[in-house]
Amino acid sequence: MNWGVALYRTSVILHYNTKQPHTLLDMKTLNTKLAVLALVGIAAIPGCGTGEASVANEAEIRAATPVPVEVSMPVRADIFATYHATSTIESDADAPVIARVAGETVQLLVEEGEYVEAGQVLARLDGERLRLEMLAAKADLERVSGELERYQDLHERGLVSAAMYDGLKYDVDALRAAYRLAKLNYDYSEIRATISGVVSSRNIKLGQNIEANSVAFRITDTHELVAYLQIPQAELAKFSSGHRAILTVDSMPETSFDATIARISPTIDTRNGTFRATAIIANDAGELVPGMFARFTIAYEKHENALLVPRIAVVEEDDEASVYVVSDGAVARRIVETGIASGNQVEILHGLGEDEEIVVVGHSGLRDGSKVLASNTSLDSFTG
Repeated sequence: MNWGVALYRTSVILHYNTKQPHTLLDMKTLNTKLAVLALVGIAAIPGCGTGEASVANEAEIRAATPVPVEVSMPVRADIFATYHATSTIESDADAPVIARVAGETVQLLVEEGEYVEAGQVLARLDGERLRLEMLAAKADLERVSGELERYQDLHERGLVSAAMYDGLKYDVDALRAAYRLAKLNYDYSEIRATISGVVSSRNIKLGQNIEANSVAFRITDTHELVAYLQIPQAELAKFSSGHRAILTVDSMPETSFDATIARISPTIDTRNGTFRATAIIANDAGELVPGMFARFTIAYEKHENALLVPRIAVVEEDDEASVYVVSDGAVARRIVETGIASGNQVEILHGLGEDEEIVVVGHSGLRDGSKVLASNTSLDSFTG
């Protein structure tokens, strides 16, 4: 008889007997029996190795023990093939405001960071000399114009030669042009915005004498920004105008902004073997500013209603992709064909059904046929 079984049966009998009332003598007898039983059990332990009882080896124990894993179901959603690029954001509407005439700055009307409209006066120069020159030109024009009117009647009556009359007409035209030029120079004593936008820099100071053609201000329109992406020529066939892009900047890493590929350069830069893609960024809220370094994710191909699984669920071995499918408490290794990978999601083209449960976490120690203890996990869908 197996000594373990005998020990168990005896202990049950003794346990039953202890439920009945006993005398002091009975209790002493019981304690003696228990001591003898314990010695018998100890002596019987070495005999277990003779073949009557065996201990399972480690591999058998491992195979019979379920492995705890997390599982999930595939989902149907849209997914995009993406390309990543970096660039500095610029403004496509950035214009210097030039001082057309020389003069002393007598009034500053705007400062950096203010929004201005095209034609708005930004500063005024001392234009008194220019005003007087304009008045002198106007006086000369009026004098000669009066003479021309008086000679008009004489010319019609034939009392004035045609050469004299034509000469007066030419003088009036020249003086009229001189007056307009003097008036224009006087108007230039007011420095005006050339485009609408934000004053990005002010380069003059109050009381400063500036030269003609010097840069007084710079205005930048930030409602629409641009970025020039240099992309390897091997990727040229993937891109076209109209593709959507998403960008992030270091100052707001948790916020993404929309952009659109507006233009694709048809030529390759021979210095680095890249082509240029121009991304247009809507910036109505004004959160982005020129000069920011941005990271772009360009979606160049879209698969609608694709079957998606987490990237961590796919095992890559020997140039094969596989997943572990759970059924009746065990797993089966399934070879699959993958498609677009974006973020933490992978598209499954063939080899997996949308109603099959797969292992997401814990598959590193699994083999085909391994027993598992599964718990569900949520799967976030990628909808582009």
